[in-house]
Amino acid sequence: MPETSTGTHLRTTREIVRHFGLWTGEHFATNDGRLDLCAAVFRAVTGKTPNAFLTDEDYSLLLIETNPAVMDAIRIVSLTLPTEACVTEIAPGYEVPDYIEHVSNWAATAPVLAERPPTVEEVLDVLARAADNADYLAAASTARAA
Repeated sequence: MPETSTGTHLRTTREIVRHFGLWTGEHFATNDGRLDLCAAVFRAVTGKTPNAFLTDEDYSLLLIETNPAVMDAIRIVSLTLPTEACVTEIAPGYEVPDYIEHVSNWAATAPVLAERPPTVEEVLDVLARAADNADYLAAASTARAA
């Protein structure tokens, strides 16, 4: 069975957000079905919404960070945004972009000089662009390998 593409994961994320709504509060989910944008990516990739998303931010982050397909999709969303991810020092002299923080904060907070966070429609538009970007990058990498 062929592996599902990052573009497909992002289109599925888009449908999850469209259907359930976007959660921008504490933790990664709420009991009414709304999910943080990164949690929606996790659900799109795995088909699951762990109970930890409701109560345990540290374990939720671990679940998201240790799933390569989820992180690939979140990374593409981050790279599609008009801002850059902050970096986190994970060891002395070794910094990595914090894609989860970037994507979650972008969806939940008003940008500089703006009065409101992005609307759900704006989030859906970014997910559509990110899916197209993922498809383009996959096609370019396949063409280069040929």
